[in-house]
Amino acid sequence: MTTTPKSVAVPVATDDADALASDAQLLRIQRIGERLFNVAHCVVTFADASSGFHDGRQAVAHEFCRSLAEVEMLTVVQDASADPLLATHPMVSGEPRIRFHASSPIRDAGKAIVGAVHLVDYRARSFSEIDRRAMADLVGIAERELHVRSLNAIQLDLEKKNKTLRRKSLIDPLIGTWNRGAIMRILGIESVRCEKAGQPLSVIVVDLDFFKKINDTYGHPAGDAVLVKVTSRLRSSIRRQDSVGRYGGEEFLAVLPGASQQEAQAIAERMRAAVASEPELIGEALVNLTVSAGVASSDLFPAAGADELIGHADRALYAAKDAGRNCVKQARPDMQF
Repeated sequence: MTTTPKSVAVPVATDDADALASDAQLLRIQRIGERLFNVAHCVVTFADASSGFHDGRQAVAHEFCRSLAEVEMLTVVQDASADPLLATHPMVSGEPRIRFHASSPIRDAGKAIVGAVHLVDYRARSFSEIDRRAMADLVGIAERELHVRSLNAIQLDLEKKNKTLRRKSLIDPLIGTWNRGAIMRILGIESVRCEKAGQPLSVIVVDLDFFKKINDTYGHPAGDAVLVKVTSRLRSSIRRQDSVGRYGGEEFLAVLPGASQQEAQAIAERMRAAVASEPELIGEALVNLTVSAGVASSDLFPAAGADELIGHADRALYAAKDAGRNCVKQARPDMQF
């Protein structure tokens, strides 16, 4: 009588490269088993039906081994045709006429059975005490590989979780863009990189006009929704290599590596136009949104560090506010504040 092994969850590496490497190692163990015992096939099976390690030539033997009941200890059938349980198996009574089968369980770190190492041959044969010890050694190698595979899966899972946590720590939870710490870090990195490459660096400080009035009139949830919409429009206006982050409550900072003062001015104008392009529906009211922006570029301030560049852009932003808002001002050395 034959039964299908019960399903047991086995931790496996989810990374493709690691999974392929682990599969190759188990196939290597199978080849060692075939040579060590001089049998037609050595097959490693796992109780988890999704896990299987065999090449094309082992497909029939693998199917035979998976059809057998789980064993608690080393089990040897020297002549399957004379065995009361296996004699009627279709792969014993018919093609490919399997005669010899030995199976020993693979256990995880908790001693639970998670698979087995099988030996299959097409002729009856004996199995000595030396063979039994060699089989125990082969199972030990397979168990060690399973342990390594499990550790790899755990490590990959931890790395993914850590990566997610690191990213979350850099993202503003409300608007889904870089937070202040992240955008300042990006500015510092780009400042060094542009200086080494002899490229200009520009920044834009953008402020949403009359945001307090929006909050006071329509409530803070509506104000939050407006910030999300404005962020989307700002991000759609920058280049692939640029970054934009939330610098303050309703204030944004854009970092433009390699952008000259003319390019930065054009990008800032594009941002302003995108925000003002259409009114936003808040409740039942259509509200016109506008931003003011200040631009500063290392073209005009070659000795300025990252913080100084932001200071110049901030002063240009104040000039834009004083000019009536909904406009862009470029910081210049001769600008009076």
